[in-house]
Amino acid sequence: MKPEISIEKVWFDDDVIELKISVCNGRSLFTNKVYVGNHQILELVNALNAFRTHYYGGLKDILLGTFGREYANGAFSARLHFPKPGALYIATHQQSEYFEFKGQEEASEAKMYLKTEPVLLDDFIQELKGLGNGINDAAKLVCT
Repeated sequence: MKPEISIEKVWFDDDVIELKISVCNGRSLFTNKVYVGNHQILELVNALNAFRTHYYGGLKDILLGTFGREYANGAFSARLHFPKPGALYIATHQQSEYFEFKGQEEASEAKMYLKTEPVLLDDFIQELKGLGNGINDAAKLVCT
C-alpha cells in the first residue's frame, strides 16, 4: 500500500456530487463517502492554488461533507501545513455514514498523518481541477 489521498466521483446530479475518499498512510486504509455541492470542488482548487505558495508556515483546512449523525453520508477534513519549505504535512480525519450498532447510531472514524512534497500537491490540484470540470473522475495526492 502506498501513502496517498484519493478522491473519486461516484455519482452526481445538477446540485450534488458524491465522492469516495480514500486515505492510506502506507499501513492503514480508510475509505468513506461524502456529499459536496457542485461548486465546492472548483472552490477547493482555487483555495489550494492560493495555498500552494505559502511555503513558510502556511496552513489550510479542508472540509468535505459534514460531521455528525444529522447529515447524510460522511465527512472528510484535512489540515495541510508547510512547517518548512519542501515539506507538506497533512493530518486527516474521516467519518463514515452513521449506522445502527447495538441499538445506537454509530459511525466509523479514522485519523491519519501523511507527508508529501509541493510538486505532488501541484499535480493533485491539476487532477482535482479536472474532477471539478468533469474531465476525469478521480484525483490522487501521492504522499511520501
